[in-house]
This record gives sequence, structure tokens and C-alpha cells, in this order.
Amino acid sequence: MQVILLERVAKLGQMGEVVDVKPGFARNYLLPQGKALSASEQNIADFASRKAQLEADNLETRKEAEAMAEKLNGQTFVVIRQAADSGALYGSVSTRDAADASTEAGFTLDRKQVALASPIKYLGLHDVIVTLHPEVTATISLNVARSPEEAELQASGKSIQELAAEEEAAADYEIAELFDDIGSAASDDDALAESVEEVLPEDGEGDDENN
Repeated sequence: MQVILLERVAKLGQMGEVVDVKPGFARNYLLPQGKALSASEQNIADFASRKAQLEADNLETRKEAEAMAEKLNGQTFVVIRQAADSGALYGSVSTRDAADASTEAGFTLDRKQVALASPIKYLGLHDVIVTLHPEVTATISLNVARSPEEAELQASGKSIQELAAEEEAAADYEIAELFDDIGSAASDDDALAESVEEVLPEDGEGDDENN
């Protein structure tokens, strides 16, 4: 099926190009979202008459998108989720979660603008592409953590594995300190017992002196 593009479509073409696409792709995506028209003679003629206005509108929206991209690019948004000690989430982080997190921080995004190759299923920092305009994208980072404190540690560059290793090392250190204290206390008891034995006479010595 041939369509005429009303805007740039990635991997397909630029505004005004007539391209061949699968009928299902046209009916389910391009046409209902206003990204293209069927390439009939009438539609091609209508586009030619509106081309200058469409290009002007596109330029204006692109400038607005570029201004937003400058503010949005590189931003990090925290998403709090429950997860196992291994870092695997009990669930996943979706495009809606990404859009909601950025909107809560003051950036108005729609989930359709967020691109995820697959749902996020692990704790950590994840780069996400946001399409603000057919010709403008920005990259944000989602800091997925179990708590705000953990998010801060991850933001400092520590992975969930490193955090777990540090916690394990701290626990091992506390156990070692406990055993050292127990050993020290036992040594003190032995020393005290030896001192008592030196001071007290052996059994019978006192009786012999009295006799």
C-alpha cells in the first residue's frame, strides 16, 4: 500500500515522500495517528497545496521539542520498586512508569513518547530514549531502587551487587569482632583463674603448718 508521509517517520521516510508500506501498518499506525495519508491523487494534490504550511508547523514544533530536549536530556528520575536481594524486580518498569516519573518531576511526557526495547526488570540505572518530535529525541535515566537511600547510592556509581557485597562484608566484620570479644573475655577468665590458683594454697598445706 502506498502512503504519503505527513511527517518524518524513522526508517521509512521524510515528510512528503510517497512510500510503500504494509496495509496493516498503515491502517493501525500511520493513518490513525495522522502520520500519513493514502497516496491517492486527491491526497497528493491536497498535500502539495498544504506543504508550505505543514513544513512551517513542523519547524515550529521541532524548535519547541529541541528546547525541551535541552532541559530533559541527561535527567535522572527515581522509580521505587520492590525487588529481591539479587536485584530482580517483583514486576517491571514500563513506559508508563517512565512517563509518570518524568511528569512528576515537571516534564510533561506521554508513554507513547518513551521507547523501551523491553520492560525494565532489574534495579540500577537504565538509559531510556524519549521521542519529543519525529526529528528530536532525548535520553533520560531511570534510577530504579528499593528506597530513596538506595537510589542515592546507585547514583553515586555503586551497583546493587557492590552494595550487597559491602553489606555482607560489614556483617562478616561484626561477626569477627564478636568472636574477638568472646576470645578476649575467655583469655581474661583464664588469666584470672591462674591468679587465683597462685594466691590460694594447695589443699592440705594450711593443715600441715598448723600441726
